[in-house]
Amino acid sequence: MVRQRWGAVEIPACFAVDTLGDAGLSIPNGDRMKSVDDLIEWMDSIVDCTGVDTVDVIGHSYGAMIALAFALHRPDRLGKLVLLDPNSSFSGMKAGYLLRALPLLLSPSRARRRRLLEWETGELSIDSDWLSLVEVGTSDLPRPDLVVPRRPSTEALSALDVELLVVLAQDGRVHDAEIVSKSVRERVPAARVEVLKASSHHSIPMVPADEVNRVLVDFLEG
Repeated sequence: MVRQRWGAVEIPACFAVDTLGDAGLSIPNGDRMKSVDDLIEWMDSIVDCTGVDTVDVIGHSYGAMIALAFALHRPDRLGKLVLLDPNSSFSGMKAGYLLRALPLLLSPSRARRRRLLEWETGELSIDSDWLSLVEVGTSDLPRPDLVVPRRPSTEALSALDVELLVVLAQDGRVHDAEIVSKSVRERVPAARVEVLKASSHHSIPMVPADEVNRVLVDFLEG
């Protein structure tokens, strides 16, 4: 098995997959995603490329929504599931954030993307190279037709059959971490929930990196 370093710990190989439509190393060369079934098929193809039967999956934000949908549809292909500040998965988003994001959604631009991220992250220090890449994805790439999985029902979440870790940003402005935490514990009692101090929705996993690494390694290696 190929192994690599994650912080100070050696772990199995990690594949970092670009979110569809974001700036990165991927080259669009297939049909557009039109349904959640297409997302699941895409995730199936990624797991197939790893050459193993089951994988641990980590998703953040929209990526967490995709990861959760995959876990509900393909539990046999997952070992463990990590959701980093998952929005619209266990509770709704704050009205204030949606209002702030509306101008960006209606007319994307670098300036609007930066203003939203700077407002949401507050005084937290965000990597400038990452911010520049996000801005490029906003202004220089075709707008993707995102397929957004619906929030799972209580019944579906109660039947979730994978080991689950939910990491929440205490100071995030996308949703209320306390409400999300309570919802997770009610719907998936076996899940582990970690609320990170000095963090926001858009700052993780970069800030606080050491704390994120600690909880991820402890869960994945445990």
